[in-house]
Amino acid sequence: MARALTLWALLAAVAACAVLAALTIGTYPIAAADLPRLLFAPDASTAAEVLHALRMPRVLAAFATGGLLALAGALMQVLLRNPLADPYVMGVSGGAAAGALAPLALGFGGALMHLGAAAGAALTIVLVFGLAQRDLSHATAADAEGAPRLLLTGVMLAAAWTALVTLLLTLAPEAQLRGMLFWLAGDLGNVESAAWPLAGLAALLLATLPLARDLNPLLRGPLVAQALGVAVPRLRRTILLLASLATALAVVSAGSIGFVGLVVPHALRLLVGNDQRVLLPASALAGGALLVAADTAARTLVAPAQLPVGVVTALIGVPTFLWLLLRNGGRR
Repeated sequence: MARALTLWALLAAVAACAVLAALTIGTYPIAAADLPRLLFAPDASTAAEVLHALRMPRVLAAFATGGLLALAGALMQVLLRNPLADPYVMGVSGGAAAGALAPLALGFGGALMHLGAAAGAALTIVLVFGLAQRDLSHATAADAEGAPRLLLTGVMLAAAWTALVTLLLTLAPEAQLRGMLFWLAGDLGNVESAAWPLAGLAALLLATLPLARDLNPLLRGPLVAQALGVAVPRLRRTILLLASLATALAVVSAGSIGFVGLVVPHALRLLVGNDQRVLLPASALAGGALLVAADTAARTLVAPAQLPVGVVTALIGVPTFLWLLLRNGGRR
């Protein structure tokens, strides 16, 4: 337990440093010495307005979104017993993307875009549960192959949503295309409040922690977990629901951001082991810190222009993941 607390404290310190650095860095720099005063006793200055109206909501939303994606990735990797699974494997991201792009293609944004993304994600969750009910309700020897039918269900739904997204992009007016493509690659620039993502991250993390003890035997296979007294069908449905909700909330908040949910849990698993009681909170903290750092780079590398944060996470995630695979393969 002491080792876990040390790890969580270290990751929390890294996340805090990333957040504080992100609050000071930008087109309008804010001196670190002025940050405590502006945070706790804001005045009418431009620095205070930039900090509270623009930078803080974006930075906190980035932390919450990264935490949600990493938490969802860790859960999906347990559910599918596959370290290469990511939060988007069940097609929730595609459903949210199609739901968000439909209002954008018609020239609407803001609340309608978020409502559309939430509706698309919710529809995908319902479809996944309906189509995969048989696989979620039984523990069989076939699950030793990594729940292939459940995975294929998500892949097929994701392919269907991708086709719909392509159709929307094809038919959309040219004036709307840039905004639509920017959102698809991940966009934290339009965040007005981080309350919902932060509350969602806290609630979902609290909901997963009581399940962590049962997740460890599930990694050894559903039959082994069932023999050890784990209610496998109920646990599977709960994992899928929590992971889908985390993914949906992340996509609704910031668009489709790749690699965070894949790389962070995988890297932590190689570094600290596969105990889910330690890994789940660690993934949330590390994912939040990573996305805050990536978003800071996205809005400063080519300032005053901004990059989609998904581009930065891909540039970080691809070489990191390849290095982890080579390192782990060499060790074996």
